Amino acid sequence: MKPIARLTAPDLLACLRRIESRGAIETAHRAHQNAGQVFRYAVATGRAEGDISRDLRGSLQPVKGEHLASITEPERVAELLRAIEGFTGTFPVRCALRLAPLVFVRPGELRQAEWSEIDLEAAEWTIPAAKMKTRAAHLVPLSTQAVAILRELHPLTGRGRYVFPGGRDPKRPLSNMALNAGFKRMGYDGATFTAHGFRAMARTLLDETLGFRPDVIEHQLAHAVRDPLGRAYNRTSFLPERREMMQAWADYLERLREGSNVVQMRRRAS
Repeated sequence: MKPIARLTAPDLLACLRRIESRGAIETAHRAHQNAGQVFRYAVATGRAEGDISRDLRGSLQPVKGEHLASITEPERVAELLRAIEGFTGTFPVRCALRLAPLVFVRPGELRQAEWSEIDLEAAEWTIPAAKMKTRAAHLVPLSTQAVAILRELHPLTGRGRYVFPGGRDPKRPLSNMALNAGFKRMGYDGATFTAHGFRAMARTLLDETLGFRPDVIEHQLAHAVRDPLGRAYNRTSFLPERREMMQAWADYLERLREGSNVVQMRRRAS
């Protein structure tokens, strides 16, 4: 067994390849991510000089699981955002479509959002564990743009339970087809883009374009991220970094929508 400081990128890749060879492609990608967390902890505590997992980006087979249509090219993202801005459906649906890329939660979590879960003053949305796929409460920091959308909507739906009530029955949330129907009206069918696609969009561009750490991104996506000792993070983990990330993401999307995709790259923390 080698000390962590003596491990090389080929050593780590050999381990990941063994997982990959079993056909467990997604597991191999998660193991790569977890290894990165371990190496960054080793760097922070003086046990290693660098994170060798970074040298292996793109080395594993891409995940070929369930296909959920998304858009990750900045130019096409800009087109989508402008289409959303021009959407002419009902105001709650338009607000949901505008908010969706800013928070990139699962569509069911968005459409079932309740006003009691949202603190506009603190700019936070706490989704209860019962609504989460992970069965753990999840905190979504809200950018200034997200807060502005919710403040616009509050006079219309704020006296009810749901942020986005159903069109036929305001005591029920928006239907699970409403957002995708909105995309279809804008010319985006299910093979082109779905509401779930904002998650892949955020994961890709936050990493590759804005340079945020993958573990912070994964935590904001409410995936089961663990610390270097194998313990599950709680809902407030990385909160300062996540606040910064969510605002930077909203600012980036705003620039794209307005016709500029020029960004200043961030240096990842070790």
